[in-house]
Amino acid sequence: MVMPKDSFQMDIHNNVVESWREHLSNMEESLDILEKGLKEAEEMTEICTDEWCTATEHVIDDLSNWLFSISEPGWASDEDTRKLKSLKRRLHDLYAKYKGTSNR
Repeated sequence: MVMPKDSFQMDIHNNVVESWREHLSNMEESLDILEKGLKEAEEMTEICTDEWCTATEHVIDDLSNWLFSISEPGWASDEDTRKLKSLKRRLHDLYAKYKGTSNR
């Protein structure tokens, strides 16, 4: 059975949109985990060892590379665009929080 071209394109488009949004959701969950770790570090000064700082900085670098390498598709909705920008801004803020915690 051959599908009409419009249906075929729409199925692919919907699949890509769903995957892209799931990826953003997973990035958001990763930022939640990072934020939780930073909050714990703020409360416990002994957690801020050189080893902790090195590991945390690597995590932030990886998240930054992954998040900033996400290209914004031309079909992205305004909501999708806002979400991506918000995640990038949040990572920037978390990095600043990390630097404040690691400099104690």
